[in-house]
Amino acid sequence: MIVVAGEALIDLVPGPQQPSPDQPGGEDAAPTDGLLPALQPQRGGGPYNTAVALGRLGSPTAFCSRVSTDAFGAALLHGLHRSGVDTSLVQRGGEPTTLAVADISPDGSAGYGFYAEGTADRLFALPPALPDTVRALSLGTCSLVLEPGASAYESLLRREAGRGVFTALDPNIRANLIPEPDAYRSRFRSWLPDLALLKLSEEDALWLAGAEDTADGGREAVTAAAKEWLHEGPAAIVLTHGGDGLTVLTRDGGALSVPGERVEVVDTIGAGDTVNAALLHRLDAHGALSYDAVCALGDDDWRDILRFAARAAAVTCSRAGAQPPFAAEVAG
Repeated sequence: MIVVAGEALIDLVPGPQQPSPDQPGGEDAAPTDGLLPALQPQRGGGPYNTAVALGRLGSPTAFCSRVSTDAFGAALLHGLHRSGVDTSLVQRGGEPTTLAVADISPDGSAGYGFYAEGTADRLFALPPALPDTVRALSLGTCSLVLEPGASAYESLLRREAGRGVFTALDPNIRANLIPEPDAYRSRFRSWLPDLALLKLSEEDALWLAGAEDTADGGREAVTAAAKEWLHEGPAAIVLTHGGDGLTVLTRDGGALSVPGERVEVVDTIGAGDTVNAALLHRLDAHGALSYDAVCALGDDDWRDILRFAARAAAVTCSRAGAQPPFAAEVAG
């Protein structure tokens, strides 16, 4: 079983714009200032999306989090069950569900504003040791930022890594939730010795390296930072480059890239989470959910793993919201 730990929330995704009540002319007004987007609720959260994607791909998966008892929380659990995800590790609480308001750019990329104060997932408590059937643990996104839950998730990472569970991290940076960037960067570095796999976007790597303003776009800065991070723990680092594909860097100095799959992009919500799940699913297919096994993978193995992840992400980008593919959609 693969356990995914972290937040579950509701994405409010813009739909067709609606006139503001105070706009002169009502429905006949010109589509300029004063129009408000209709917000469509969608199940989301990086770890949640990763768990759903793993379940749809056919990996035995459990979700470990704290979910509200409100209607949104019930919908989140229903989505997990419908994708075949075990929820026995989910804690429940009466606090409201976290909301993330998405802002979709013309190229389909998404930014987020969060309503997370006093919400259920922030009160996650460290659970007892995970079952012996657990072979991998994946964490990331807001759950490792927002206290007091962040410290509990961090303790979970360290404890399970210490007993030999394969650990994966996708930081999935939301900079507007991080009041002290340098403190978070130091904390991120402290997790590296406990990781087997680090997956992150090029933009996240730039932010974590403190090189967001690099004039040349930062590709060299990203590579240099990733190589430094490799020396501190992970067996491999996978970098995503949006539509340009993925790159893996390994501890032996190896580097291999695959191009992205061409697709008409509706939006990119959940694409990185789908990559995260697809990597874990395909590593498992290669018998590589262990630190030593990842170190032993060859170029052909990594090429297959990365191409599978690119194919899965393309399917997610081809439809609105975080809708990762089922196994039959990425077979081959």
